[in-house]
Amino acid sequence: PAFSMMVLCEGAEQVDHYWDSLVQGGEPSQCGWLVDRWGISWQVVPRELRTWMADPDASKAAAVTTAMLQMQKIDLAALRAAYDNA
Repeated sequence: PAFSMMVLCEGAEQVDHYWDSLVQGGEPSQCGWLVDRWGISWQVVPRELRTWMADPDASKAAAVTTAMLQMQKIDLAALRAAYDNA
């Protein structure tokens, strides 16, 4: 793709809203990425993801990254559990 857009969301409800709206007629991908019906690439992620992935505790950051890599639409509760249990 020539460019992509990122939607930083405040919580799971916003992730669900934007993901579900943008993916209609498009195609989901991994790690919060999707291509909308017009061919634009989007990544829909909660703000917490950036914070958790940059945590100075490498085991917490790795746990969040590993969990995210298994997702299409980001599941905030699953990421929080990975972070909290690392």
